Amino acid sequence: MGLPAEGETIQIHSYKHNGKLHRIWEETMILKGTDSLIIGGNDRTTVVESDGRTWITREPAICYFHAKHWFNIIGMIREDGVYYYCNISSPFVWDDEALKYIDYDLDVKVFPDKSYILLDEDEYETHKKEMNYPGVIDLILRKNVDRLITWIHEGEGPFSSEFIDTWYEQYLKFSK
Repeated sequence: MGLPAEGETIQIHSYKHNGKLHRIWEETMILKGTDSLIIGGNDRTTVVESDGRTWITREPAICYFHAKHWFNIIGMIREDGVYYYCNISSPFVWDDEALKYIDYDLDVKVFPDKSYILLDEDEYETHKKEMNYPGVIDLILRKNVDRLITWIHEGEGPFSSEFIDTWYEQYLKFSK
């Protein structure tokens, strides 16, 4: 199974812990792809929800997926700055059909001034019971929320000042 090549367009599939498909992003362009890291870009891509509803993203976004971290990060480029939506999730896998991960409900929204809020804690607690998340998963996820917040405070990875600009420029070059 080869990794997607730079400039290739792929789908992103999000699942829930019970194995059910949660959401599909129809088109994301690969900007960098290694065994441990995939960086992608998209703009006004169609998103299909598990119930079949669709919507279209509103702005360009740079997506960061890591094979060792239990989160992924979407940097959304808006007129007033970069907003981040961070999904607490399993590390990604690539299987020639799509980039895939398990969404574990908790999200962190980060504003251009790097303030943030933790979202969907009630949903997480409900699904943890309904889908019987093992205790070890709960510990891993909580530890990764802390790691993500450290990254935000320290400007690490996608939160560094140049990350989104650099990869957005790359996305624009591939999009021509």
